[in-house]
Amino acid sequence: MMSIRVLIAVLTLISFSCTNSDDNIANNAPNNTQGYTMLLMGNSFFKPYANHLETQALDAGFENHNAQLVFRGGDNGRPINFWNDSDSDAHEQIKATLDQGNIEIFGMTAGHEPENRIEGHRAWINYALQSNPNITIFIAIPPIDFPADWDQLVEEYEFESMQELYSYFVNDIVHNEMIDPLRVEFPSTHIFTIPTGWAAVNLAQKKEDDVLLDDIEVFGPKPTSLFTDPKGHQGQIVIETGTLLWLNSIYDVDLSTNTYETGFNTDLHEIAKQIMDNHDPSYKSNL
Repeated sequence: MMSIRVLIAVLTLISFSCTNSDDNIANNAPNNTQGYTMLLMGNSFFKPYANHLETQALDAGFENHNAQLVFRGGDNGRPINFWNDSDSDAHEQIKATLDQGNIEIFGMTAGHEPENRIEGHRAWINYALQSNPNITIFIAIPPIDFPADWDQLVEEYEFESMQELYSYFVNDIVHNEMIDPLRVEFPSTHIFTIPTGWAAVNLAQKKEDDVLLDDIEVFGPKPTSLFTDPKGHQGQIVIETGTLLWLNSIYDVDLSTNTYETGFNTDLHEIAKQIMDNHDPSYKSNL
């Protein structure tokens, strides 16, 4: 088996309308359809889902969904970089938003430094709690970048499949080495994960197995491809699926009855539902 330290180093290169009551019943939204006030910060492997969540949340009947996104590309969008760049406008914007004291959910990417994987997350949670003592934290787990190299990574680090390698990243690194220590440090704060990257991993596997019901390329234009560039930025089919994971995680929407139109023939709700069904219950939201 591969060196865990080496794998961590590789993985840390990841850069990351309201409806009526009948509509709410159809979409199986919970009785409480008041949206959350959220602060979301991350990079380009985080931003598409943060932005698209508004569309899906409003479609599901959640009123007053209010999410402020602070975005920076690549490593600059990781919590530790947002924190260390204390003179940046982004750093000040995050602090000013938290200082208002009305943030219910604070979302970040799992991107981190290999030497100290929770340093940035710890710093921001500490700051957030000063004015938002009841805040909920989520960490979105991105896919591994450069999908053309996935098979090589699997072989190099002696896994059997990309699913096995990514599962190791989610469970052994993010959950065990990040979430668990953060929960020890902040025992009164609810911290959960959204396994966003499974959308890309599973859709890529379905493309390879030729079971997608849409004409989708691996690389190409955003509307018709899994990825738009070699880095692995998301095509629309990945964004739709990943955002359904956010919708289920944050708003507890039942994906088996939700009627949001994804624009694709492939049953993205079922793909997302299977991902969430397989997500470790200990790291799911209980909002």
